[in-house]
Amino acid sequence: MPHILIAGKLHPSGMALLKSAPGVTFDYVEEVSEQSYHPFISKADALVLRTQPLSASTVANADRLKIVSRHGVGYDAVHLASLNERGIALAVVGDVNSVSVAEHAMMLILSAAKRVLRGDRAVRNPSEWGWRNRLEAEEISGKRLLIIGFGRIGRHLSRMAAGFGMEIRAFDPYLQAQGWPGGAVLPEGSLLNGLRWADVVSVNVPKADRPIIAKDELAAMNPGAILVNTARGGVVDEAALIEALQSGRLGAAGLDVFDDEPPSEDCRLLAFDQVVLSPHIAGLTRECGERMAVASVQNVLDFFAGRIDPSLVVNAQYLQAT
Repeated sequence: MPHILIAGKLHPSGMALLKSAPGVTFDYVEEVSEQSYHPFISKADALVLRTQPLSASTVANADRLKIVSRHGVGYDAVHLASLNERGIALAVVGDVNSVSVAEHAMMLILSAAKRVLRGDRAVRNPSEWGWRNRLEAEEISGKRLLIIGFGRIGRHLSRMAAGFGMEIRAFDPYLQAQGWPGGAVLPEGSLLNGLRWADVVSVNVPKADRPIIAKDELAAMNPGAILVNTARGGVVDEAALIEALQSGRLGAAGLDVFDDEPPSEDCRLLAFDQVVLSPHIAGLTRECGERMAVASVQNVLDFFAGRIDPSLVVNAQYLQAT
């Protein structure tokens, strides 16, 4: 039976599933760092991985490793090429956090529009109570929302935003080529045209070779618009975003992800009180944490039982070819 390495703190429901599996043994390292789990990797047949990196050098020391199961859907920190070279599967948890992320994006839209940090400060500092008379807070009802990336998260967000009376379009050329889903949300064929149309922009796409929102895209947005990013650091050009905020062209922003996590103390984004920040927690609700823990362990058990869902294996096509 397999020996499993759990790297990072796991919800008790995930541990209960692991302990109930007959014949399975495991090591459990709660600290979230590559250095902390590296000493145990050589005897692991499977690795359940939280947010810490998995480098090529660690994979090289994993003589018995057959599967890496990510406690999430992203795998930016995993050296996929080294897994492919060794024929090691990389699995993700599938659709367990899309509602959580969409809710967080909606919260950031509302918080940015209402200038919630400035309002909070006005109460905590009585001398600033008069801020309320500046009428900086905005309504989102009737405003135009462009969703960049119209997968599960984007579709959940569109449903929530529709409940607030927002007008919604989505930009997703890949989905448009495959066949646009039914519903009231219309596809926007041009990103720049969509940005010119929108009052609020929510980014929900994977990280690519270059930012999808950079200087030119920010320049195309309406003055005073709101930008929300719950996707990945690097999807939005941080330097260009800071410039747009400093100039006042961008009215407000809500950010859950950053180029460096955690951001350095001198990160200029920390100085803006029209920017709402959260520590990459859009998918880390109590409920979602339990679902991810159970799913990531179940992927390992299913893999060794020969019944893992192929759609959850990132490099399934490569593994079949080898």
